[in-house]
Amino acid sequence: MSIERHILPTPRGELPYLLAKSTLTGVTPLVVFLHGAKDRGNDPSKLTTWGLPKYVSDVVTGGKVLPYHFLALQIPEDTTWPDWRNELLGLIDNVVAHNAVDPQRVILSGFSLGTAGTWQIASQHPERFAGVVAVSGRVPEPVANGGLAALRDTPLWVFHGEKDDRAPLSSAEDAVNALRALNAPVNFSVIPGADHFIADAVYPDPDLQSWFASIPALPAVRQAA
Repeated sequence: MSIERHILPTPRGELPYLLAKSTLTGVTPLVVFLHGAKDRGNDPSKLTTWGLPKYVSDVVTGGKVLPYHFLALQIPEDTTWPDWRNELLGLIDNVVAHNAVDPQRVILSGFSLGTAGTWQIASQHPERFAGVVAVSGRVPEPVANGGLAALRDTPLWVFHGEKDDRAPLSSAEDAVNALRALNAPVNFSVIPGADHFIADAVYPDPDLQSWFASIPALPAVRQAA
């Protein structure tokens, strides 16, 4: 078994995406991954060289158990994730509708540029996501200035390298402090001595993988928001 490669047709062109289906019976969560700036383009094989896509690829090609479905869209050069928000949400809906996915357990995760997109899209649509994982990314200004309140009931896990010189640790610290002031269920993991590129260390972590697999369903109050 390997990760499936597909094309999403849009009025603005075709977008590649990767899909891996859970090897468990019954419905499982869906983990949606937003890649960083250097992985933009139209070659999805770039995504599987590191981070979460590499971890998932190694699991499925190795015949191991994948306890969730996995989705990774690839966006074009010189664009950002909010530019493709509607296409991403539509693709998630399609994957949920045609696979054994629990629609109330969709998790959004990003790295770097993808983390900025994760913060923005999740805060705009908290009713869609049962959890958020942010790795090595800045918090966009509109989110930092009031948007975090939309995520007060969303389980979050923020990872950052202590010596990240591309996305300062202070941005993540400020967001986590603001979320904790709202009593949000947020975990914060700072990787000692690490730089920006921590994805290979973060995503295979057994505790995070268990978190993905065991995320609770969206509460009814957030579904109706």
